[in-house]
Amino acid sequence: MSGSEHRLFACLKLTSLELLRCELDPPPEFRGFSCLRYLNLQQVLVAPEFIENLISGCPLLESLTLSYFDSLALTVCAPNLKYLKLEGEFKDICLKCTPLLVVISVAMYMTDDKTEQFEQSSGCNFDKFLGGVPCLEKLTEQIYFTKYMSIGYELGKVPLTYDHLKLIQLYQVSFEDMKEILVVLRLILSSPNLQELHISSSSNAIAASEASDLNFRETDCPTGCTLKRLKTVKISDLSGVPHEMEFLKCLLKNSPVLEVMSILPGIYVSCGKLNVVIELLRFRRASAKAEIIFIRDQM
Repeated sequence: MSGSEHRLFACLKLTSLELLRCELDPPPEFRGFSCLRYLNLQQVLVAPEFIENLISGCPLLESLTLSYFDSLALTVCAPNLKYLKLEGEFKDICLKCTPLLVVISVAMYMTDDKTEQFEQSSGCNFDKFLGGVPCLEKLTEQIYFTKYMSIGYELGKVPLTYDHLKLIQLYQVSFEDMKEILVVLRLILSSPNLQELHISSSSNAIAASEASDLNFRETDCPTGCTLKRLKTVKISDLSGVPHEMEFLKCLLKNSPVLEVMSILPGIYVSCGKLNVVIELLRFRRASAKAEIIFIRDQM
């Protein structure tokens, strides 16, 4: 261990720590930073078990960022954590004791072999990640995360109600995968005070058009279940395939105070744009004030 590392682990009263592109080899006797509130590790080479021990060894930790970690199975136990940002090729993520979390941002990178490993895993990833965050206010999920959340969906428990969640941002949702759609629905319908929803689609138009018909069952979208505070919906990379359109229909008919639904078509959508507009305008709207804005291609 270098002298600089030795001095770092001797600073037990640290309140903030940010490390970038380095290697850490903590001494065996190190038990954590008892006063640390902010931790940001990016491209840090360290034993996987040390990450979890470091997090649990910082009882006052409020903000945690882990970026560019590969093949890390992470369990987060941080009772005072409020802000969490994760980015990398995670094997698994479990939020075990994070009751005060208010903001979560996650980007997961997956190769085909990792996708197969996820599909063979046991348990419900939705419950492992979002089953214990009742104070959540903002959720941003990017790059394969709804795919990860859909693994074991049918094994899930009764969903938690996210009474404080006001903003949901979901990027690269695959609308040809029914399980991903159900994950999105479960999250939205479990957020009674949701005000703003952003979704970008990663649907393969051919695959989505060949997928089985989307039919929201009573258990998926219960009659009388309304999004009473949803005012803004932004949909990007829309392909106009049946699953996407059925999902938008569900939002429109269950959002009585909706003000704006903006639609940005995918870059490869051209000839079908007019048909998408016509179909959207035909959908029944629960809100008389709801305005549908179809955004033209950006120059």
